[in-house]
Amino acid sequence: MKIEIWSDVVCPWCYVGKRNLEVALAGFPHADHVTVEWRSFELDPTTPNRVELSMDEVLERKYGMSPDQASTANRQMTELAATVGLEYHLDRVQIGNTFVAHRLIHLAADEGLGGAMKERLLRAYFTEGRAVSDPATLAELAAEVGLDTDRVAEVLSTDVYADEVRADEARAVELGSTGVPFFVLDGRFGIPGAQPPDVLLRLLHRAWDSSEEAAAAPAD
Repeated sequence: MKIEIWSDVVCPWCYVGKRNLEVALAGFPHADHVTVEWRSFELDPTTPNRVELSMDEVLERKYGMSPDQASTANRQMTELAATVGLEYHLDRVQIGNTFVAHRLIHLAADEGLGGAMKERLLRAYFTEGRAVSDPATLAELAAEVGLDTDRVAEVLSTDVYADEVRADEARAVELGSTGVPFFVLDGRFGIPGAQPPDVLLRLLHRAWDSSEEAAAAPAD
């Protein structure tokens, strides 16, 4: 069974959703037969390569929050992330465009390292305060997960995998996804948001049972 997940590496809920799925899979008896594929989604494709704003200021501008409201919202997000074992430092994040990071995830996926690259980028952004829009940072992170440095340099200096990123984003529109994370199981069952592990586990069972029933059905 395949699970496709549309997400962005600068989406705080996406990292929480990733952890929730991992918990759900740990309790799923058929987890060895599940593959996870990471699909590209940019929260804001128009974001410049570097944005000189804090996360508090972003919330103030985007949602019209007061400084106190923005600070409270980010503190609550940090506390929620901690409940699933994540260490957020939203005061340190370096905001920037994620298109190249998504291309790098596609490269990693072709090498069987898509999940590792996704995790490394999320941790770099939310925990370490690193700029995941910076080519030098991306090259270093890619090397850490085991990608070939020459191939990474080629991807970073060209538009390789750009079509794959755009295709993912177009598919998200077709599926009606307006936000992330967005999970699609077995190509038929979709669910938006950072759902709790028990909700995801129920959907895993439903998708698996449906697949089994379809396989057992007599041919026409």
